[in-house]
Amino acid sequence: MTILPSCQMMNSNEQIPSVKTVLLNGKWCFKQADKQQWYDANVPSTVHTDLMHQSLIEDPYYRLNERDVQWIDKKNWSYKKEFNLEKHQLENENIELTFHGLDTYATVVLNATEIGKTDNMFRTWHFDVKEILKEGKNTLEVHFDSPIQRGLAELEANAYPLPAVNDQSEIGEVGENKVSIFTRKAGYHYGWDWGPRLVTSGIWRDVALNFWNKAKINHVLIKQKVNKEKATLTLLPEWSKKLENLHYKVKVNGEEVPVVLSSDQSIEITIEDPQLWWPANLGTPYLYEIEMEAFQENNLIDIFHQKVGVRTINIVQKKDEVGDGKSFYFEVNGRPVFAKGANYIPNDLFLPRVSDSTYQHIIQSALDANMNMLRVWGGGIYEDKRFYDLCDEMGILVWQDFMFACSMYPGNQAFLDNVKEEAIDNVKRLRNHASIALWCGNNEMEMAWAPHNPEAGWGWKEQYTKAQQKEIWENYEKIFHSILPQVVTEFTDEQFYWASSPTGGNQELATYEHSSGDMHYWGVWHGEHPFSDFRKYIGRFMSEYGFQSFPEFKSVQKYTLPEDYDIESEVMASHQRSGIGNLRIKKYMEDHYQVPIDFENFLYVGQLLQAESIYSAIQAHREKMPYCMGSLYWQINDCWPVASWSSMDYYGEWKALQYFAKEANKNTSLIVHDDQGEIEVKIASDIDIPNPTSLHLEIQDFEGNTIWQYSQKVKEIQSNTTELVFTEKVNSIIEDHKMENIVLISTLKVDDQLIDKDLHYFVLQKELYLPEAEVKVDFRKEDEQLIATFNSNHLVKNLFIEVNQDDVKLSDNYFDLLAGETVKVVITSRKGEKIDQHKIKLKHLIQTMRPQQ
Repeated sequence: MTILPSCQMMNSNEQIPSVKTVLLNGKWCFKQADKQQWYDANVPSTVHTDLMHQSLIEDPYYRLNERDVQWIDKKNWSYKKEFNLEKHQLENENIELTFHGLDTYATVVLNATEIGKTDNMFRTWHFDVKEILKEGKNTLEVHFDSPIQRGLAELEANAYPLPAVNDQSEIGEVGENKVSIFTRKAGYHYGWDWGPRLVTSGIWRDVALNFWNKAKINHVLIKQKVNKEKATLTLLPEWSKKLENLHYKVKVNGEEVPVVLSSDQSIEITIEDPQLWWPANLGTPYLYEIEMEAFQENNLIDIFHQKVGVRTINIVQKKDEVGDGKSFYFEVNGRPVFAKGANYIPNDLFLPRVSDSTYQHIIQSALDANMNMLRVWGGGIYEDKRFYDLCDEMGILVWQDFMFACSMYPGNQAFLDNVKEEAIDNVKRLRNHASIALWCGNNEMEMAWAPHNPEAGWGWKEQYTKAQQKEIWENYEKIFHSILPQVVTEFTDEQFYWASSPTGGNQELATYEHSSGDMHYWGVWHGEHPFSDFRKYIGRFMSEYGFQSFPEFKSVQKYTLPEDYDIESEVMASHQRSGIGNLRIKKYMEDHYQVPIDFENFLYVGQLLQAESIYSAIQAHREKMPYCMGSLYWQINDCWPVASWSSMDYYGEWKALQYFAKEANKNTSLIVHDDQGEIEVKIASDIDIPNPTSLHLEIQDFEGNTIWQYSQKVKEIQSNTTELVFTEKVNSIIEDHKMENIVLISTLKVDDQLIDKDLHYFVLQKELYLPEAEVKVDFRKEDEQLIATFNSNHLVKNLFIEVNQDDVKLSDNYFDLLAGETVKVVITSRKGEKIDQHKIKLKHLIQTMRPQQ
């Protein structure tokens, strides 16, 4: 089948094998439903992006343009495609039209016959169209109702409104009417405290015609039994209809293997001496290529392909000796794993335009920052296959939320049935991925409602009568304590379900207890706690905490004009969706840094502030191993250009935090404190550290003069532990030297190989007596890389290498350059372009500070 441009027809001479799938993506036409004019569209797409491509609206991400497009979600929209089919295609016994994503309220019409309605963005929709298709021209139409108008009708029909704190209804010009909870659609489209309100409609994933005779495989569940000697895989195919006398051939990495076919039609294969799949930095995330062919007599009926990681994953919750409560950690192949990573949100409001290269960059950046887990957060989407494939390949575990967040939801039967089908769809789609480690019902809903503690919660319960409170909580329990866990139990290989994050567990519910379950800590930021409190408030698994920053100046320039270069300007305020955001950044900056007067330096220091905050949090959590066994900060990425908690901005640029996270997440890290006049040096390690291990400590002034030094051998360190290896009174070491211009340099080596290096300052950044340092740099080109070598005769604090070129990757940035030290940084282009050294500028902290008095 060949698809012709625009709304023209298509013809086909292709032969259809046993099962044939033909995409109906590409050129469609679209229009506002109450208008006559049709325009070209390129499906998958959204109404917003199609309007942009036709120059009918401006980019909503630029300056204040978001405000000008709020009318779009109040309108109905229509899409149309014409295509040709030939007689031999229609002779197949079965023809199915599949929409892998319709956003959201759609009526599907084929050849003037309505074939179905949809009401869930997250589901895959199948329609039997065998009797409706015809030889020659066929016309497919999809008519979208306004999600806002449908939501308002649902709100009016409900007896009372429901909490939806992140629904920015005022920006959407519908007053206080929070309608997001009534529609099974990505919650962040309605706004969040890091995102705009752009409520989309459209055919957002692939459209396909499927042709087959007899039957086809819809899904296959793969169950595993794994030990050191062998892995037994059981494949359980789900057929479109039951067939008799089937037999199967299975290949593993291209080699046919013996098959045991059971009476229930399950297929069992054995892999001897299996290579296991391991999380990043703990081993190789090895994937087997599995191919299963199904035959009836000698006729090939269907083929199934899957990459499989052979592994066991368990969540261990048991009483232990390291604290009250119960443990909460991931155990992979019998080995406890400290989870290091971040929360992940969708990469765009307009999801069809998220490219392969964007997914590759995000997951590679997680790996490069020594992460081993991402949490797919419940206010976004069940991600694209490309995301999970990359996580499988790179060894990134996935904490997978179901798509519910920070709200309470209706409980009528139609809504519950819709949720169940959504869960089944996505569990079946994702369950065989090696990276899936946990299914979580929702984000922060039990914490917000706090059903068993009248004093706790976010103040939601108090808005309702006792009868309404009872009804709302019963509806909650139907979804999160009944439907979702039942789906996970029935349709997965014993994968773990966790009702809500944070929570103490399915029975305990949210108790704000730190000694069991996972914990979200927002005392730093929302509560204005000092950074030092990251060391006080630590749970068994820290699944959320964070601190904001702005993108770097190069990125800000892409969505602003020079007249906007003030964080309080109307444009910058529109791209700062946290009502307290600027106040918090300024307050903490005043505590830690000299606050720059100019805009560009403010952005730079703000990134250092964020990086320092989260670096200290990661270290605090690792310091508490094995009591604490996970640290996922909020958040790794952005969905549009904005001030947010991300460590990478919308354009893919690494903020200072991403570089700091790379250091904090090393398998083995030095942690240094000087509390109450005493220096403590600790080693936190995810892996066993054998002898001989050498620790060297040196105090230098900012001109590179050695004031004190000390070396010692360190005994063997076990994995997932933190050991105190050195302690001494500060005064006995520093004597009469000023703390404002000295640094403690700690290095750890195994067999003369540097494992980690830590620089510890004894005063706040704003109190440092930084010298006026001259940075010398030498550039050397090597293939497409640019090697930059830096040195200075004085300490250079937080050297920022700003490359005014897009899609650039640096091996390090925002680092401290010691006096007399030489540091090499590799600069490459993700697009394979040459790096122009003339587009590089350097900045460091002294340049933002006023002269010391």
